Amino acid sequence: MPASAHPSRVAPAATAAGDRRENVLLRELVAVYSHLSGLASQDSDVDGVVRLVAHRTGSAVAVLGPAVEVLAAAPADTGERLAETSASASLGPVLAAAAQNRRPVSLPGLGVEAGPVVGPVVVAPILVGDEVAAYLVTLPPVQPRAPEQELDDDLNLLLTEHAATICGIILGRERVVAAAAGRARTDLIEGLLLAKDRDDEEAQRWAGHLGFVRGTDHHVLAVGLLDGAAAAGRAPADTARVLTPAQHVIARRMPGAIVALRDTEVVAVVPAPPERGGGLDGVRALAEKCRAAVLDRHPEAAIVAGVGGCCRTAAEISRSYSEARSAVDAARRMGRAPAVLAFDDLGVHRLLLQVPDLGELRAFAADVLGELVRDREHRADLVGTLCEWFRCNGSPQRTARELHVHPNTVTYRIRRVEEIAGLRLDHYRDRLMAQLACEIMQVLGDVP
Repeated sequence: MPASAHPSRVAPAATAAGDRRENVLLRELVAVYSHLSGLASQDSDVDGVVRLVAHRTGSAVAVLGPAVEVLAAAPADTGERLAETSASASLGPVLAAAAQNRRPVSLPGLGVEAGPVVGPVVVAPILVGDEVAAYLVTLPPVQPRAPEQELDDDLNLLLTEHAATICGIILGRERVVAAAAGRARTDLIEGLLLAKDRDDEEAQRWAGHLGFVRGTDHHVLAVGLLDGAAAAGRAPADTARVLTPAQHVIARRMPGAIVALRDTEVVAVVPAPPERGGGLDGVRALAEKCRAAVLDRHPEAAIVAGVGGCCRTAAEISRSYSEARSAVDAARRMGRAPAVLAFDDLGVHRLLLQVPDLGELRAFAADVLGELVRDREHRADLVGTLCEWFRCNGSPQRTARELHVHPNTVTYRIRRVEEIAGLRLDHYRDRLMAQLACEIMQVLGDVP
């Protein structure tokens, strides 16, 4: 037997070659670990992790979201390739198993083929705290790996797990930054809505960070529930859930709006739409779409929207917001759900809203109209006719047309109003007080 072929001489040579290869692989693994750890300390994202792992190992790498959507991939066609393979149908249970065990899973039997290359799929859960936020998936390469890229299955599993850990650190950091940015944005919006005495220049700086353009027409839009969260015994989180579709409508249809979802309402500082019918009418139309979106998801909800007056500077935002809230309060006090109320349309109701006790308003109406208020039969015919007579500027003919009665009937009823209530409607003071009493009764829903 030739000396070179003797088993005792071949085995040590093969063992030495294997040791050298293992050392090379370990050094490569340590180098990739070091680079991955460096990404965690830099301002990197999961795309950087995916590209690094794909480059150093020759694998196709993807980060999948909870719904198996592709969040990042390298090469770029990895997502398409994954969808086309027989592995895609099996990924659901695999992801569930990885999430449950909180450990990577290597599945050589999924049948992922890449031309002449067949290899395992490795799935590692990406943890952010105790939550499985995503999954890191490595696929066999399309082309055979270079020798320095070859890792055995155990090392590939370790590398994928470490890369998933780095992705978890990055996603956790992004969430913290996003949450901090969200809190800062919310604080800025709250300051603009509530700080009535804020210096104009300081408020303008705040508004500028949010995209408010000084000198352009804006209106504050407030969308809430007619009954209010407290009156219905509803938790603020439930109210916010109901109103979320309104927030989405504003963000989609009016990208320049400053939108905040608060505990009991959606508030938006909306630039007046520039097209024909814009301005207040355009904001009203947007409010209608918000109501429709909420009712589509929650048909039982009683939605009301209020629109504040025009504001052109940041310092005027709080005033417009107060007006929008006043319009919403007016709808709530009326006890019914009008589609949209604009503060500019409230008229004398603005003054009525300043009276906190509804009992005081009813008492005033009762003092002015007397038995007309206390007698339901009188209220139905006489008070209703009186209210319509005021709306028609005292014209018996117009009032008769609206009520579908004869003008003589209107004249008779108005005379009975004067007799029963002791009023002289041709006197300025009596006429004013009677009209205000009618407005109160209509606001409170006391007129049939």
